[in-house]
Amino acid sequence: MPLSISLFSMILVIASSNYLVQFPLNDWLTWGAFPYPFSFLVTEVTNRFHGPKKARLIVYIGFMFGVVLSFLLSTPRIAAASGAAFLTAQLLDILLFTRWRQGDWWQAPLIASVAASFIDTAVFWTIAFLGEDLPWVQWSIGDYAVKVAMDLALLYPFRVLINRYAYKNTAIVSD
Repeated sequence: MPLSISLFSMILVIASSNYLVQFPLNDWLTWGAFPYPFSFLVTEVTNRFHGPKKARLIVYIGFMFGVVLSFLLSTPRIAAASGAAFLTAQLLDILLFTRWRQGDWWQAPLIASVAASFIDTAVFWTIAFLGEDLPWVQWSIGDYAVKVAMDLALLYPFRVLINRYAYKNTAIVSD
């Protein structure tokens, strides 16, 4: 996958997640839970084809643009919480994906995204809503459940993208 597509996708995911987290779906969930797991897909496909250094570059650039857009599309507290959670979780995802990448095709993306989703959820919801009179603990539980379900569902697109681009790019980087 070209790095420009990775970067555009990452910025789109961050902005949409931070905007949609402001809208509860029910007592257990906000709309922001649905787009965010795609950020791990972007990071992992980038890592797979371009290596962890380029994946970190996408994360850092995505973080900068994402935080600015988040300040425009949401509250400052949500934008700050998102930035902290995003950076921590994405860097953990890259670390774990890189360590597990030599296993079966599904191990690295599943282990990395499930662990990073947990960290992202804990950091985001605590910073964004601690002390607020909202059911944020319930939302965080629902958010994590959706992220894990989507992490599992996104294994198929990961496999398709890997197979599709593997034929176009014979060198898969690991640094």
